[in-house]
Amino acid sequence: MIIPTFPITELIDRYLIAQIKHEKTGQNIIELDFYKTQIGNIDLNSVTLLMDELKSIHLAIWGLEKELKTGTEQDLPLDEIGRRAIAIRNQNHKRIKTKNKIAKILGCEIVEYKREHLSE
Repeated sequence: MIIPTFPITELIDRYLIAQIKHEKTGQNIIELDFYKTQIGNIDLNSVTLLMDELKSIHLAIWGLEKELKTGTEQDLPLDEIGRRAIAIRNQNHKRIKTKNKIAKILGCEIVEYKREHLSE
């Protein structure tokens, strides 16, 4: 059995991000397999719906960041960039809440807190 070096919520979060990257780009299979192996021996049945919710949040963030990641943000008006920044902040707030719900269900003592941070 592999003992995770990250809190389980971080492994789940990174695994879901790697899944999305693979779905969108067809690349990063080594990264995806690494995280799949890390969480493979952990019973995640009790958090399946929350993992689906977390993946939906990451997909929303991916969509909001698309032009910002590809260097085409100059094609967006400044008000649209600001709107996306606020939407990303709001999605990250949901992400933290969902990760903390997962932590509680799985008995992970490490929860994420953001103070005086844009994701509050």
